[in-house]
Formats: sequence, structure tokens, C-alpha cells
Amino acid sequence: MSRSKVVISDYVWDSVDVERDILGSDVDLHPLKTKTEDEFLEDASDCDALLNTYAGPITAKSMTRMAKCKIIARYGIGVDTIDLDAATEAGIIVTNNPTYCVEEVADHTVALLIGGTRKTGLLDRAVRKRRWDVMEAAPVRRLSTQTLGLVGFGNIARHVATRMAAFGVTILWYDPFLKAEEARAPGKKVELDELLAQSDLISVHTPLTPETKGLFGDELFSKMRSHAYLVNCSRGAVIDQDALVRALDGKIIGGAALDTTVPEPLPNDHALRNRDNVVINPHAAWYSIEAFAELQAGAPGEVARVLRGEVPLHVVNRKVLGRSRAGL
Repeated sequence: MSRSKVVISDYVWDSVDVERDILGSDVDLHPLKTKTEDEFLEDASDCDALLNTYAGPITAKSMTRMAKCKIIARYGIGVDTIDLDAATEAGIIVTNNPTYCVEEVADHTVALLIGGTRKTGLLDRAVRKRRWDVMEAAPVRRLSTQTLGLVGFGNIARHVATRMAAFGVTILWYDPFLKAEEARAPGKKVELDELLAQSDLISVHTPLTPETKGLFGDELFSKMRSHAYLVNCSRGAVIDQDALVRALDGKIIGGAALDTTVPEPLPNDHALRNRDNVVINPHAAWYSIEAFAELQAGAPGEVARVLRGEVPLHVVNRKVLGRSRAGL
């Protein structure tokens, strides 16, 4: 029986011992540290499975060249860097890891929302500059008097709603793919324009798709309240950053907190840096010790299932089932 070849396109942890333990001794594991598909394709051309973190985008070219590949397993949640249609056409199963950091991203979102309301970052910077004046944060409104609008109402957003409702915040949410009775979380479903007009705080929780790329642009910013505070822990490209700069410069909105940007990191001279009303984090919302362990184990677990002839837990392109290279 021939050994299966599994290629890791890239990884950010110290070792791949976890992957070796999960995949077992019958697998030849080839860990790489690449950034583009051109860099990993030579090694992956005869692979049975590809594990992927950031390297990409992974296009139809890869699907054609990787003639034996049965599965592309993303370590993370988003699959916007993988051509899903091309993978389906080629019979390649694509999986992701949708549950590994739900609590962490929700907690981080709440931290940014409350930090923006209480202006803790601004006050810290003032104190570091030897200014000691509570009124530097003025005006600050009581949290329980405010309304939070959640754009997208998936697992993470619903966890945010539960956490923020505990503070007495009024919750509104918009999601065209979810019925109100299916939500099972605090909040009222409204149309997007109503959410923008009524919310003091707005948090973005949409996947990155052709429809959501640049969703938050000049038009949506013009519909927000002048003191509104925008938080994004989803995908950087959902926000048109040039439009955000214009909205901040024109005092159309009050401020923003971004855990993800385009590019990452932002250039040192970018117009979003060094603003008192903008917080930028280094794509850190996903991280905890526990989430890191679940991140590293999730994708190789899916590969192991496919190599054993089992359907993976989290198939993204479900149309491939029934005609996949893996026979699943």
C-alpha cells in the first residue's frame, strides 16, 4: 500500500508534531513555509492532500496541477483565498475550521466595543504623554443607553450579542440569510439601513464574498450616526479603507477599531494609523492558548478523515460530495 503525501503550504507555529501525531506514520508529511501557490506547487503537484494557512490565493491552476489532491484543508475559518468553484469542478474537497476561535473573536469584539465606548485607548495614550485629565475622553455615554448593530449574525455575532446584552445594550442585527426565529440570541432583526441609522456601535461579522467586499463604503458610512463607532473582527476587505478615512476626516462617524486590515500590516504611513479615534490590532482576535491548539489540530484532523475514507466534518463546497476524487 502506497503512502499518502500531505503538503503543508505554510504554518506559523514552532513545529508540526501535532500534524504528525494526527496523520500517523503512514503519511509522508512535507511542511513548507511559502507565501504563494507558485512556491508550493512543485512540492504539491503529486500530493494527496494540502494543508493551508495563509499561502495563496489557491486558484484553478493549483487544482489542475495537483491531479491527485483529494482535499485542501484550511487551518482557519475564511476560505476567500481558495477558488471553491475550481475545487468543486476538480473534485477536491475544501474544508475549514469554523469553530476553533468563536469565543475568542467574540470576546475580542466585546473588548474593542467597550474600549471604544469608554475610550480606554485614548486615555492610556494621554497618560503616557503625561496628561492626566478624564475629560480628554469626553463625551462618554453610559453603555446601557446604547444600541449595538451587528452586521451578519453567525456564531460569533450571536456570542457578541449575548455578551453585550448582559451589559444592558440594545441589540439590532442584520443578516439576509437568517430568519428572525432562527437566531436564538438576544436582539431584533432589522434591515441594514435601519441598523445603520439607529446604532451607536456597529460590529461587522460577514464573510468576505464578492457581495461583501467593500460593503462598508461611502454610501453606508453616510447612513451612520456621527458618533458611531465601527468594529471589524471579520475580514479587512469588507471595509473600503479609503472610504473609512474619508468618513473619519469628515466626522461622518466617530471612530473605528480594526483587528484586520488590507494589507496586513498597514504601511507605517497609512492614513488610518496614529489617530486618537482609531484602534488597530494585528489580527489577534482569534488567539488564545486553547484556540491555538484547536487551530493546529482541526485541519489535519479533516485530512485524516478523508484519507480514511470518511466525510470531513466541515466541508465548505458541499456540491463536491458524490463526485469527489476521494470517492466521498
